[in-house]
Amino acid sequence: IKRSIMSILGLKKKQPKTFKVKVITMDAEMEFSCEVKWKGKDLFDLVCRTVGLRETWFFGLRYTVKDTYAWLKQEKRVLDQEVPKDCPITFHFLAKFFPEKVEEELVQEITQHLFFLQVKKQILDEEIFCSPEASVLLASYAVQAKYGDYDPNFHKPGFLAQDELLPKRVLMQYQMTADMWEEKITAWYAEHRGIARDEAEMEYLKIAQDLEMYGVSYFAITQNKRDTDLLLGVDAQGLHIYSPNSKLSPNKSFPWSGIRNISYSEKEFTIKPLDKKKDVFKFYSSQLRVNKLILQLCIGNHDLFMRRRKVDSIEVQQMKAQAKEEKARKKVRDSRPASREGPDC
Repeated sequence: IKRSIMSILGLKKKQPKTFKVKVITMDAEMEFSCEVKWKGKDLFDLVCRTVGLRETWFFGLRYTVKDTYAWLKQEKRVLDQEVPKDCPITFHFLAKFFPEKVEEELVQEITQHLFFLQVKKQILDEEIFCSPEASVLLASYAVQAKYGDYDPNFHKPGFLAQDELLPKRVLMQYQMTADMWEEKITAWYAEHRGIARDEAEMEYLKIAQDLEMYGVSYFAITQNKRDTDLLLGVDAQGLHIYSPNSKLSPNKSFPWSGIRNISYSEKEFTIKPLDKKKDVFKFYSSQLRVNKLILQLCIGNHDLFMRRRKVDSIEVQQMKAQAKEEKARKKVRDSRPASREGPDC
């Protein structure tokens, strides 16, 4: 009776209020309508389901806030965080944490592909330093991933003209034409015959993970409260202290296995080594937002460091078994001769 009266009066159940978000991954843009009560986890899980990603622990939703960036917290409501007031609100779905050994840790093809695209962009944008020799080799694997096996009849001179493959710094370092660079890259590319896209992307990542700036988040810090005279690097291995003009070789490193405790009070961080004979290291960072980010990355990287040293969870074991079966099926498919259409005459 109540329902029929409501329908006669034209009353409907009040729809929950929503807000729109745009999520940019490394190879796609998506828009979602979210309920105002949603927490960061609700949106993050929706993005992961849409992308088909199960190795969620490496990734996060990043957004810009004033002169820095932040990662969406999973346990807090989206709208209770310092997200932009735009409509739609823009987030970038990116790797927040990096593996120590890509070949052992990245299981799904989609995970590998997203890491490949992100690391390639970082190298081309010169966020990760790469020597000219390594840049050319990496470019050749990127070409293999995109174009498949080299065919001189199909891949004519100039076929890479529209592709961005090398950092500008490398291009400017030598007096070489675009054709000369293409020739160098193609010489390596021709050697990769028979390597599938996912294998080429993995080879790329295996080389990239040995670059000094791979997977490191850098922050300006001081050892006293006045001068910005140091850089802090946070990565999968631990914490590193650099001179301000050198992001390649740390002056001092604190591996996660050797850290007893990291404490944070206002603008001061304290690193206490496990070895009590070693000195406690203190540093300062003046921006509260940046300090929260440093703390988040320290906690997340340390958690993953500890997790790697335990037996894989049932979920990861299942993923690895499925990935192995899929690769075996793929090899069988690829090794079969192409079937003819129609009967033999």
